[in-house]
Amino acid sequence: MFSLGSWLPALPGLAWGWALLDALLQGLVGACAVSVLCSLLKVYLYIQCVNNPERQAEKEAIAARRPLLGPLHVLVLTAVLALVGSRVAALVVLEFSLRAVSTILSLSKGAHSSQLYLLCQYSLGCGVSCGLSFLLEGAPHRSWNLALAAGLAGLLALHARRLARHVCTLYELHSRQRYCGVCILLLAAGHGIPRLLRNALALTFAVADLAAVELINRDFLSTGEAVRFWTPLTICYTLLVVYMQEESRQSTGRGPALRTVVVRMGGLFILLLTVGRWTDILHVFVSLLGEVWCLLQSGVLLESCCRQ
Repeated sequence: MFSLGSWLPALPGLAWGWALLDALLQGLVGACAVSVLCSLLKVYLYIQCVNNPERQAEKEAIAARRPLLGPLHVLVLTAVLALVGSRVAALVVLEFSLRAVSTILSLSKGAHSSQLYLLCQYSLGCGVSCGLSFLLEGAPHRSWNLALAAGLAGLLALHARRLARHVCTLYELHSRQRYCGVCILLLAAGHGIPRLLRNALALTFAVADLAAVELINRDFLSTGEAVRFWTPLTICYTLLVVYMQEESRQSTGRGPALRTVVVRMGGLFILLLTVGRWTDILHVFVSLLGEVWCLLQSGVLLESCCRQ
């Protein structure tokens, strides 16, 4: 594997330092993807509230200025995604994909769930990280590629945040007076944001699922070892999906979402106690922190989705 460190003389600890840099860059790309998702959902939910006079309180809550929360969210999520190992990240991606398919099949024809987009934040970060780890494995100048990806992702996240800030500040005025191209475009096509997100997430998780399966299977030396791992994993995930489907029918909101996070990570913890490694156990706790952080940071948007 060649990266920035391959051009420098071999020094003790240098390879570890470049591996840490690569992990941070991967985490940054994943965190920026989550930031873009939240910004576009904020735009969509704000437009929906503007068009509904009964949701003015929600509109004000969504538009509230929190200038430091966005950068802090990206920094914390970058650190969490850099710490989580590829094995646990792959398991998180596969679990969410199964849960998302089950949720979509249970929805009525033509319906969509904005809440599902918010619940996938941490899984999206893990999916992007897994995809980059798989696609760039063995690539020449891996660190340069990751640095370029992080730069492009950062620019995209920055512009998405500026769009959300512009909409929350000036959308009502500009949509009435019809002299802002961005606001006129959102007025005409803002309802298509969920469809855009659905297509982008479907493509991202399709790549991430393939990468996750490959990253997990490469640790097995024989088919028997793979079967001993995948069989309890499939049973565990199936039971979790059934439980969460019943939970989502009975109640919605941030409280139930946090409870399902604890249940999911608890099931993954018990599973990895029997078929995992000690580092996997540590990464499960890191993943729990990442899931809780994402839900707490997007609490206002989650409540707004639940009221739709």
